[in-house]
Amino acid sequence: MSQKTTETSSRGGFASKLGFVLSAAGSAVGLGNIWRFPYLAAKYGGGIFLLIYLIFAITFGFTMMVTEIAIGRKTGKSVIGAYKAVNKRFSFLGYLAALIPGLILPYYCVIGGWVLKYTTSFVTGSGRDMANAAFTSIDGTELTFFENFISHLGQPALFFVIYVALTAIVVIMGVEKGIEKVSKILMPVLLILIIGISAYTLSLDGAGEGLRYYILPNFRDFTAEKLLKTIAGAVGQLFYSMSIAMGIMVTYGSYMRKEDAIEGSVRQIEVFDTAVAFLAGLIIVPAVFVFSGGDAAALNAGPGLMFITLPKVFDAMPAGQFIGAAFFILVALAALTSSISLMETVTAVVMEKFRLNRTKSCIAVVIATLIIGMLSVMGYSVWDTVKIFGMAKRHSVQSFCTTL
Repeated sequence: MSQKTTETSSRGGFASKLGFVLSAAGSAVGLGNIWRFPYLAAKYGGGIFLLIYLIFAITFGFTMMVTEIAIGRKTGKSVIGAYKAVNKRFSFLGYLAALIPGLILPYYCVIGGWVLKYTTSFVTGSGRDMANAAFTSIDGTELTFFENFISHLGQPALFFVIYVALTAIVVIMGVEKGIEKVSKILMPVLLILIIGISAYTLSLDGAGEGLRYYILPNFRDFTAEKLLKTIAGAVGQLFYSMSIAMGIMVTYGSYMRKEDAIEGSVRQIEVFDTAVAFLAGLIIVPAVFVFSGGDAAALNAGPGLMFITLPKVFDAMPAGQFIGAAFFILVALAALTSSISLMETVTAVVMEKFRLNRTKSCIAVVIATLIIGMLSVMGYSVWDTVKIFGMAKRHSVQSFCTTL
């Protein structure tokens, strides 16, 4: 047996094509699909944005994903080793690609903790509190439930730690018994939830107007400058949504079976990813449009759309407590499958570079994630007035929006 075959088998791999497709689709389907795609579509001309995004997805996105998966499968290595194996001159690309998930993972888990808090609250029947509660800060500023929640250290830190632990458990279990097995369960559940919630949303009175706003091209005041911004927004969403240039697809490709067709798998991943993003828009845009009285500005709230606007929408919606619980379960599942891929990519690098087993490598990644992520948690609470290069970071939702 060759050295390459031995290394690949020791790293583990996907046992089936379905497992690979669902795992890779789970990586692609995340927070970017659920809240970012809908509000970008609403902001940049509805159907125009959808068309431009689709064109880039089936051309540039398809080519990039096929390339990354092919590099991973051919080399059977982590992202750093894979680029080096292709050509030593490209080693720096491997390090850059490995750095990205390492930087994203901590703050992604912080947001995942917020989603976990909202999920537990809606499931336990406390969703109304998130919509209606109002608080006053020390300086007299009026705060929403979300702003008050992240301004305290305790609960955000607790849910952040729990979320990191859930992600790590799956990664430690390995590729076949962990990532693949969990993806085969979570992804079908996610698809059923998003189809069911979107169907219910479209049945609401007045949802048709929101649907037209979402899918019909809006050429009014659509200048050349706005077209360029729309293209930039679509390309940015493509990288964010499809996990391109993050080392993830290279890593997952290294676990892919040799007999499975890459092109066919990528088509299935893209269909799943784009369908979820589109269906998320069918949930959010019509619902917000109906219960905001047709106010388009309500759709451009960034993270505030999920954590402030939507709880109010669910509160005003018939069966809103149930729908809100289902929605945040959906978001939690989408976030978890993405954070698993981020942690797996970094863990694979540590395993290969330091020759540690999976458990030790994952624990090292978890420790680094907790340290870096906790700085972010504290940055919105006890350190919210700390200045970096003369700039103070306040805990307003809009300022947080710009960081994403």
